Amino acid sequence: MISWFEKHNKFSWLVTFLIAIFIFYTSSLSFKKGTPGGIAILPTAYHISAFFFLAFFLSISLIKGKNKILILPAILLSVIYGITDELHQLFVQGRNSSLFDASLDTAGILFASVFYLIILEFRNKPKSSIKPLRK
Repeated sequence: MISWFEKHNKFSWLVTFLIAIFIFYTSSLSFKKGTPGGIAILPTAYHISAFFFLAFFLSISLIKGKNKILILPAILLSVIYGITDELHQLFVQGRNSSLFDASLDTAGILFASVFYLIILEFRNKPKSSIKPLRK
């Protein structure tokens, strides 16, 4: 499935932008004080998973299964987006900005980056070097 997104790069970029739009939209929602903000799932899980998928699809879009060094710009762009998202929340009534939320975003980004690099490493290994376990 991941190789399909790598081959159909325009679609992986579309998914990346849709995720970014979703994050922006969710951050634009305002709530009255005392009501739970954001979405129905735990805020921690939201931050980690939203930025995991943003960084994952951005990595696919940039790297396309070829040049692993492009993971660095993918991480940097994702972290910058997470920081600007937190700054954006300063201007939304009923929302606040938090360094903790930015660190959760970064954790999701780093998980996605490592996950994609592991996928690339195992996929690009020659099949003869992978030996079955024997009892």
